Amino acid sequence: MTDQKPPASGMVLSCMPLAVMAVVMVVDVVGGPGVGLLPLVSLGPAFSGLVGGWRRTAVIGVVALGLCVGLGVYDGLFEERRGFAALGSVVGVTGAGVAAAVTRGRREAELASVRSIAEVAQRVLLRPVPLTAGPLQAAVSYTSAVAEARIGGDLYEVVASPHGVRVIVGDVQGKGLAAVETAAVVLGAFREAAHEEPDLVGLGERLERSVGRELDGERFVTAILAEIGADHDVVFLNYGHPAPMLVRGDGSADFPQPSAYALPLGLEAPESGGPKPYRVGFAPGDQLLLYTDGVTETRDPTGRFYPLPERVHLLKDGDAHGALESLRKDVVRHAAGPLHDDAAMLLLRYHGHGEGKSAPIT
Repeated sequence: MTDQKPPASGMVLSCMPLAVMAVVMVVDVVGGPGVGLLPLVSLGPAFSGLVGGWRRTAVIGVVALGLCVGLGVYDGLFEERRGFAALGSVVGVTGAGVAAAVTRGRREAELASVRSIAEVAQRVLLRPVPLTAGPLQAAVSYTSAVAEARIGGDLYEVVASPHGVRVIVGDVQGKGLAAVETAAVVLGAFREAAHEEPDLVGLGERLERSVGRELDGERFVTAILAEIGADHDVVFLNYGHPAPMLVRGDGSADFPQPSAYALPLGLEAPESGGPKPYRVGFAPGDQLLLYTDGVTETRDPTGRFYPLPERVHLLKDGDAHGALESLRKDVVRHAAGPLHDDAAMLLLRYHGHGEGKSAPIT
């Protein structure tokens, strides 16, 4: 195990052990043996054990022990018990500090390993979407509410199937590994059914059955499915998810809503019959933004929600990825700090290339 160099933000804590010992030495030399501060030399290795590695703590302990011996001789404290008590204090605290540093280092290594595994799992789960699919150009953005973990329950996928380009964006209730497990179930079912089901309603029913088998009845997933064919239309199925934003070629924006919202995946009531598909025009020059509620429910310091309709101009960038990155940065600026929920966005641009062909992925 090796010690790690402290970051710049921890320089004060890193220097504190030496500073404390220097202060004790100066006060002891100036004030004389009557001050009785010699045992406080042990604060050096104590502080080092909190912020440094075990090797550094041991070195600080050796320095503290030498300082204690020097000051004890200078003050004549070894002629009585006080000098030996101070030495015992330094040795004991140094031993405890080294043990604490070793334990902390092991826990930090374990945590780093868990985070690395979780990050790999997230990358496997949310693999990169294709740059183009049929007549569409795609870009995606994912911002985790827990930056250190880089893991959450938002999901997205783009599949170029024989039945058109099919898309899903969803949001799993909850966070952490349980949410990722649920997202894996939904995405696995979607990736398979997108190629096999001839219509979007059948695809949605397959997802509902898969989620119903896997979930325990307490978790659910809001999701929106979209299918873009060659007829300049997009068909939606909405499972309790925020309405998509459709940006026309002239810059105007609309939020197409279903006639009635359905329950999220995992909560379907037998009598509900599931969501009803609805069709909206989607032609070359148009853009479609699918997102999770982590975007629209982001609040600024005054409590105001993120005004997505007022930010349509941010999507004018000729590069889809650049436009989506501008929107993501604006969401973060609006929050003026860490987001309180994961925020996923998927931007589809109808550029018109590949119309009438099987939907290639590049």
